[in-house]
Amino acid sequence: MPPSPRPADPAAASGNSHALDDALRQRAARVVPGGMTGHLNAARLPPGYPQFFERGRGCHLWDVDGREFIDFMCSWGPNLLGHHHPEVEAAAARQAALGDCLNGPTARFVELAERLVGRIAHADWVMFQKNGTDATTVCATIARAATGRRKILVAQGAYHGSAPWCTPAPAGITPEDRAHFATYRYNDVASLEAAAAAAGSDLAGIFASAFKHDLGIDQELPSPVFARRARELCDAAGAALILDEVRAGYRLHPAGSWEPLGIRPDLSAWSKAIANGYALAAVTGVDALRDAATRIFTTGSFWAGGVAMAAALATSEVAEREDLVGHLERVGRRFRQGIAAQAASHGLAVRQSGPVQLPLILFDADPAFEMGSLFTAEALARGVYLHPKHNMFLSLAHTEADIDQALAATDDAFAVVAARHGR
Repeated sequence: MPPSPRPADPAAASGNSHALDDALRQRAARVVPGGMTGHLNAARLPPGYPQFFERGRGCHLWDVDGREFIDFMCSWGPNLLGHHHPEVEAAAARQAALGDCLNGPTARFVELAERLVGRIAHADWVMFQKNGTDATTVCATIARAATGRRKILVAQGAYHGSAPWCTPAPAGITPEDRAHFATYRYNDVASLEAAAAAAGSDLAGIFASAFKHDLGIDQELPSPVFARRARELCDAAGAALILDEVRAGYRLHPAGSWEPLGIRPDLSAWSKAIANGYALAAVTGVDALRDAATRIFTTGSFWAGGVAMAAALATSEVAEREDLVGHLERVGRRFRQGIAAQAASHGLAVRQSGPVQLPLILFDADPAFEMGSLFTAEALARGVYLHPKHNMFLSLAHTEADIDQALAATDDAFAVVAARHGR
């Protein structure tokens, strides 16, 4: 094994300090509770990670201090084609020159709805929102309106947004907010059957993520038996099968993430990647739920904005033309195979799980994520932005050359981990 490299200093590696980022954090702390909110709080990341960014292009990202990174988070998923994709930006700019937030939607509203109905296998209709929590909440509301029932089943540990019914944080939440939600274990058919039986005649719907992507644990692809049983239970009860596509949508299959399983949901929630970084979400549904969708009241002043819809149309066109899923699978396999070979060469045991398009790297015997945090901090210092316990994201902009450049950095990062934690 070659000699272990010295740990790199993020500032020295780039020739820049953290001065601007530090100053912005201090200013934010005075005017924003905690200085930042939600998953964007950099306290969840190892030291050295920037909180504020200046620009992005392709799969590269620059922080406010000028450090450049190969980006494996893609803004936590939205940048499907890469930052600042020229066709998407051109479409958005054309619409912005005409108008965005008007007294009603633009023609892009109809054009995008038609495209999504044509693209998504189960979809007979579409409703638009702005973020993933909007979409999952609308799905639950439609399921209840359609059935006249209350109970919604969700997988233990699954993340479906930040509204009171689904937020992972208990502060400010009352027991009544979750009185009619019950849990099951993802991919555990017996657990799912028991939860459905307990809900009985009050079952309105079953939520399932496209795959299990809970924070900090191995990812799981849905088993065909589990997906089929979820479909059967909903059919038998007259309940809605709801697929949360917010994180995985577009990256796994162009017509829906469960299409390879032969299972189609009644409702799906979409967001993140569908407009390549512009704020947009959608709910797609089957004809049997169309009437219920017209009877609920859900709205937002910005939900019909034309710019994001123009961006979404361009995103869909590029994704289809460029065989997005095939590209992500190729570069994802290259990255996964490279990581596996490097870890083995340094005598480190790592686990990679879930789809290659959304990579996750966890170290064995690392309950506090000490090795994972060291690994990603060392990669960051060498210009590669990874996450120690959240699944990452690949984009159309990631080339084989980018993957190889990233792997050169991760090889050095593994060497540092091996020197400190190896046997």
